[in-house]
Amino acid sequence: MSSIFIGNKEYFPGIGKVAFEGSGSDNPLAFKFYNPEQLIGGKTMKEHLRFSVAYWHSFCGDGSDPFGSPTINHPWRGNDSMTSAKNKLDAAFEFFTKIDAPYYCFHDVDMAPEGANQVESEKNLITLTDMAKERQESTGVKLLWGTANMFSHPRYMNGVASNPDFQVVGHAAHQVKAAIDSTIKLGGQGYTFWGGREGYMTLWNTDMKRELDHIGQFLAMARDYARKAGFTGTFYIEPKAMEPSKHQYDFDAATVIGFLRNYGLDKDFKCNIEANHATLAGHDFVHDLRTCRDAGLLGSVDANRGDLMNGWDTDEFPTDVYQTTQAMLEILAMGGLTSGGLNFDAKRRRNSTDSEDLFLAHIAGMDAFALGLVTAQKIIEDGKLAEMLKARYSSWDSGDGAAFEKGKLTLEQLAAMGEKGEPATTSGKQEYLESLVNGYLFG
Repeated sequence: MSSIFIGNKEYFPGIGKVAFEGSGSDNPLAFKFYNPEQLIGGKTMKEHLRFSVAYWHSFCGDGSDPFGSPTINHPWRGNDSMTSAKNKLDAAFEFFTKIDAPYYCFHDVDMAPEGANQVESEKNLITLTDMAKERQESTGVKLLWGTANMFSHPRYMNGVASNPDFQVVGHAAHQVKAAIDSTIKLGGQGYTFWGGREGYMTLWNTDMKRELDHIGQFLAMARDYARKAGFTGTFYIEPKAMEPSKHQYDFDAATVIGFLRNYGLDKDFKCNIEANHATLAGHDFVHDLRTCRDAGLLGSVDANRGDLMNGWDTDEFPTDVYQTTQAMLEILAMGGLTSGGLNFDAKRRRNSTDSEDLFLAHIAGMDAFALGLVTAQKIIEDGKLAEMLKARYSSWDSGDGAAFEKGKLTLEQLAAMGEKGEPATTSGKQEYLESLVNGYLFG
C-alpha cells in the first residue's frame, strides 16, 4: 500500500487512496457504490456530487459534547497552537487526497488559531491560508466555500450584525473581511454566512426590526466588498432553527428566501441547505431543498442527517438512501449543482475513536449519495412518477384551470363554477408511489 505524505509526516498510516471496488467488495476502506468516473445522465458521479469535506468536524472535532470531555486524540497536536494548526492542515490534505474528495470547506478559526486581537488572528489566517494554497496546488483539491466563525467567541453572545453593541459589529466586519480575502486567495467558489447567534432569547430586550435591518445592511456591505475585491462566486445563507438562539432569524429556507428578497440580496445570495437544520425546523430535508429550488435559490448542500429522537443538531453522516434519493432528485431537477456541492458537515460519533473511522464515515456518506444519484436517475428515466404528478394536476393544464393560472378569471366566475356539483374523489396514490421508489431502490 503506497503512502501519501503531504508534509513531513503521514497522519493516517496504513490507509492508502480509497478506491471503488464495487458492491461485492468486503473491504471497508473501499467505495461500494461511488464510482467517480461512472457516467450518470451524461456527467460523471464526481461531477454530479461535488463532494466536500468539512474542515471543522473532521479535524477539529474531538468527540466532546455538553456532557463529556474529548474522546478523540488527534495525532497532529503540537507544542503550540500554530504548530498544531500547520500539522492539522497537512493531515487534512492527506485525508482529502486519500478519500478522493475534490473540495473542502472551512471556518477561519478552524484553520488558524485566534490571536490576542483581530489583527493577530488575521496574520495567523494569512499564514495558514498561504500554506493551504500550496497544498491545493500540489494536490488539486479545491475550496468549495469559506466562512467565518462568528458564534463561538464570547463577543458574539448577543449576535453579530444583529448585536445591540455597534463595537461588536466592527469586530465582525474585520473578521468577515479577512475570511473573504482568504476565500478569494484560495479560489473559493462560494462564501457562506451562518447566523448562529443572529436571533434573540426574549423580546423584552430586543428591537427585532432594527436587528434585521442591520443584518441586511451588513450582508450588503460584505457583498459589495467581495465583488470589488474580485470575488465572482455565490454567497450562501445557511438556515438553522432555534439552536443556539431561541428565535433565529434564519429559521428555515422559506424565512431566508423572504429575508433575501426583502433586502434585495437574492441576486447574489442563495441558500446552503443542511439536512439536520431542516429537521430542526420541523421539515423534511427535501422540503427545504424543494422550497429553495422552486425559488431558484438552491446553491449548495451540507450533507448530513439528524436523529429525530433528539432535539438538537447531531450532525450524523448521511446513510439514509431514501433521503439521498430525494435530495438528488431535487438537484438533478434544477440541472445540477454549479458553484455549490455536497459538503459533509458531519462528525464521527463520540465513541468512533479510531483514525480509520473518519474514512469509514465519509465512505458511507459518499456511497449513500452515489446510490441516491443512481436511483434518482432511474426515476427520471422511467418517468412513471413524473407522469402521475402531471396527471394529478392535469385539470390546470387546459380550459378553466389554465385560465385561472393565467389570471383570466374573476372571483365571480370562479364561484359560479362551484355550483356545478361536488368534485369527484381522486386518490393521491401515496402508498403506490412509495412502493415504486422501493422498486427503483431494490428491484
